[in-house]
Amino acid sequence: MQPSEISEVLNRPLSRELLARDLTRLAYVAKDGTPRTVPIAFVWNGAEIVMCTPKNAPKLPALRHNPAVALTIDTEVHPPKILLLRGRAELDVVEGIPEEFLQSNSTYAMTAEQRVVWESEIRSLYDGMVRIVVTPTWAKLIDFETTLPSAVEELVRQREARKEA
Repeated sequence: MQPSEISEVLNRPLSRELLARDLTRLAYVAKDGTPRTVPIAFVWNGAEIVMCTPKNAPKLPALRHNPAVALTIDTEVHPPKILLLRGRAELDVVEGIPEEFLQSNSTYAMTAEQRVVWESEIRSLYDGMVRIVVTPTWAKLIDFETTLPSAVEELVRQREARKEA
């Protein structure tokens, strides 16, 4: 996909709404060659998906070995709204707690007091984290109203061709 095509998808109102959600599903290839998918909090900074993880997370050696990833951000309603992304994970080891980690958890239902306790716990637990940064190299938005999965689009075309025959 060309960068302009990716931007067009990511700038749609529904994509913006999905990029403001809390969780994505990160898919990658584990060191043993098998696929893995993990839910992980994220922040969209306007150009990149940023996720943060502990420095000892099992996914990190796998991402260093093979940085190709796929992300799914979706809703829990019918019809589902789905944003699919692909890219390469860049790993950035940082001291302390990255601001993106605090931002990625900002919409969770916490009272102000709970948030203070949570941040204190986080700061006492982690001496640093790894930022997993993904710049989308491919994007598709599926809303089941104006866009469909490619296999379903093909079936719709085949059905229309049968009707015309």
